[in-house]
Amino acid sequence: MTTIDAEATVAPLEFAVTKNLTAASPARLAEVLENPGFGVVFTDHMVDICWSVKGGWHRPRVQPYGPIPLDPAASVLHYAQEIFEGIKAYRHADGSIHTFRPDRNAARLQASARRLALPELPTEYFIQSLRELIAVDGRWVPSGADQSLYLRPFMFAKEAFLGVRAAQKVAYYVIASPAGAYFSGGVKPVRIWLSEEYARAGKGGTGKAKTGGNYASSLLAQSEASAQGCDQVVFLNEKRDVEELGGMNVVFVFKDGRVVTPESDSILEGITRDSLLQLAEDRGYTVEKRPISIDEWREGVASGDIVEVFACGTAAVVTPIGALVGDGFDEPQPLGELALSLREELTDIQYGRREDKHGWLLRLDA
Repeated sequence: MTTIDAEATVAPLEFAVTKNLTAASPARLAEVLENPGFGVVFTDHMVDICWSVKGGWHRPRVQPYGPIPLDPAASVLHYAQEIFEGIKAYRHADGSIHTFRPDRNAARLQASARRLALPELPTEYFIQSLRELIAVDGRWVPSGADQSLYLRPFMFAKEAFLGVRAAQKVAYYVIASPAGAYFSGGVKPVRIWLSEEYARAGKGGTGKAKTGGNYASSLLAQSEASAQGCDQVVFLNEKRDVEELGGMNVVFVFKDGRVVTPESDSILEGITRDSLLQLAEDRGYTVEKRPISIDEWREGVASGDIVEVFACGTAAVVTPIGALVGDGFDEPQPLGELALSLREELTDIQYGRREDKHGWLLRLDA
C-alpha cells in the first residue's frame, strides 16, 4: 500500500474530458435548481481516476455521469473496502465558485484510506479533481439562499479477487448534486434518541474513518429513533461517553464560557465542527475536546451548567438539539443563541458575505 509525504508536491494530472451529449437543457437545469432537494439529482459529469499497485494514480478523466461497470467479485462488494468525503461548492454574489477548507477534506480522506488499507490520494489531486468537475459542471452550482453544490468524492476497491487482502486496483470518483436549504422555513431544533443497545463504532475500529460501514451500522438505531418520534440518534462508547450522531458531531455550551465537544478514537474528525470551534474561540470561549459522559450531559442540563447543545456537520451546518429522549425519559434541552450565531457566521464566510480571516475558502473556477 502506498502512502504520501504531506510535504511533497506532485505534478498536476492531465485529465481527458468527454462531454455528456445528453447534458441537461437550460430549462431542465433551471427546474432542478428551483428546488434541488438533497442528493436526488446529479450533474452531467463525474471524475474518474484509477489506481493500481503497478501504475499508481493514472487515467484521470472527466466523463458523463452514469453507471459504473463493476465485476461481481470486486473486493468492495465483499469486504467493504471503501471511503468517501462530503464537501460543498458555494456560488458567491459575483458569480464565482468557492469551496471550504478542501485541504482538510483531503487530509481526512487520506486518514480514512490509511485505516481501510487504500492508497492515499495526494491533496493536489483531490483539489484538482474538484476543479476539473467544476470546470465542466459549474453551471450546476445554484445561487439561491443556503443552496450549494454538494460534492461527493469516493474511493473503493475494484479488484476482482475473493482473497482477504488489500485490493491492488482501486477507483476514485467525484460526483456532485445540487443541494437546497437543509431546513425549509428556518432552522428547527431536533429530537435526539439515545441508543444504548447499538454502537456506531468501537475502540480500535473504523470510527475515525469516513467509511460506509460506520453509516450502515447506524441505520438500525436510526430506524429505532424514528419509531420513537426522534430525528436523529446519538451513540455512546463502552465507557458510556458520548460519541456522535449518525452523521453529525455534538457540541455542548457551558454557562462558564466553555464549549466542549466529545473526543475519542472512534469519532470522525468534523471539519464543520472544528471550524465552529475556531469561531467560538475567536469570540473568547474556552474550547475543550475531551470525553463527556451521558451522565455529565444529563446532569449538566438538569443543573443549568449546560446552557445549549447542538449538532453540526457538512449538510446541516448547525442544528440545535431540543430534546434528548431515551428509554423512560424525554428531557428538553436548553436553547441558546450561540449555535445559530455561529451558524450565521460560518455560512456568511462560506458564501463570501463575511471576511474569511482564516483563509478557509478556495476558489474553484479560476
